[in-house]
Amino acid sequence: MISSAPIAATTDLFSLADKVRAFVAAAKSAAAGGVTVSEFAELTVSLLKIAMAAADAIPVDGADRKVFVLNAVALLFDNVADKCIPFAAWPVWLIVRPAARQLLLLVASGAIESLLPLVRKAAA
Repeated sequence: MISSAPIAATTDLFSLADKVRAFVAAAKSAAAGGVTVSEFAELTVSLLKIAMAAADAIPVDGADRKVFVLNAVALLFDNVADKCIPFAAWPVWLIVRPAARQLLLLVASGAIESLLPLVRKAAA
């Protein structure tokens, strides 16, 4: 599992920002040699779970928490998604990248709604 090292990097941290930074740094390091789309999806779901659990402890409105989690996913995309693209497809990727980022954020937004009960259940 590519996400085991990034998850372990967040274990002893308490703030959302620290957890996200540690996860993204470990994910970037793990993906240095390249990453498959499946592995990137695994990293994204793992980060969603970690960020949602950390954001749930912040005393703000639910919409603000969702923005925090979506910003974490955007940071992961900005740092790791390029590792999924083969060199030959790089010119196309430069054109498609903004749309792919937006699509990921839309999917993550919907996933937050479905994962939230599971994350809260696991934390209890």
